Amino acid sequence: MSAQKETRVLRYGAEAIAEAARLIRAGEVVAMPTETVYGLAADATNPQAVERVYAAKGRPSFNPLIVHVAGLAEAEAIGLFEDAARRLAAAFWPGPLTLVVPLREGSGIAPLVTAGLATIAVRAPAHRAMRDLIAAAGRPLAAPSANASGAISPTSAAHVVRSLGGRIPLVVDGGATERGLESTIVRVGQGGVGILRPGPVSIEQVEAACGGTHPQPLPSREGRVVAPGMMASHYAPSKPVRLEATDAAADEWLIGFGAVAGDESLSASGDLEEAAANLFAALHRAEASARPRIAVAPVPEARLGVAINDRLRRAAAPRGA
Repeated sequence: MSAQKETRVLRYGAEAIAEAARLIRAGEVVAMPTETVYGLAADATNPQAVERVYAAKGRPSFNPLIVHVAGLAEAEAIGLFEDAARRLAAAFWPGPLTLVVPLREGSGIAPLVTAGLATIAVRAPAHRAMRDLIAAAGRPLAAPSANASGAISPTSAAHVVRSLGGRIPLVVDGGATERGLESTIVRVGQGGVGILRPGPVSIEQVEAACGGTHPQPLPSREGRVVAPGMMASHYAPSKPVRLEATDAAADEWLIGFGAVAGDESLSASGDLEEAAANLFAALHRAEASARPRIAVAPVPEARLGVAINDRLRRAAAPRGA
């Protein structure tokens, strides 16, 4: 864990971006809103800065980081893009899609970012705060979610402060995130196109952008983590989580969906986009409740529900899995 330090919160604006860029250039770590969740940001070319990211999160060094860039030109400076990767970038950047491509020799990216892999995960975010910071800092940013490793992802500045207060110097507050789920991660290479982590960009959308090539879910080889968000236990509250619940025991906080009302609902109307946006905030509230266990109503395994259920299964997995 990094040494205790004062954590300031600045509302998003020119002053906050200038201060965040100053800290980035000095090798520090800051927390920023993106359209998916809040992320930490550090100079991806500075080994000491990247080490501070891992230290602040308590993140294992075998778990690689996503590098955030302004667009395809900056991404091609650090990764090797074939036609399928370029089509996906053209279709979904800036936006919630991360592409895992071969690392370009001489990229200048700190080795810890890729966790020793021959690939790099790269994304062009859409949120104006993160885009402003990329422009002001003038370098690619290593940017995992802004929470302690394995814990519930943050969708507000308050979530970041609760998890990482005292470990980072600055949180830029841009309000609640829009999407509420981390980016879809797609690997593109000689083996074809594969989904490593489901997210806001659906499998069907990836397939259409690739000209009908059907992407396949790609588990890590022999259990090895080959992209962020692939650990079996992840996005997890400190309390046990029971899935597919239609009612709650006396000691459970029930997160509802659709016809299952619960103590609160991801979406009373059964809207999957609303449910995705509310998911992590609901898990934070359930964790803060007085009840020792959490139950979650069934969510359909379709479209965005695939990504929601991926996060829920990882949240319910035993710690250390």
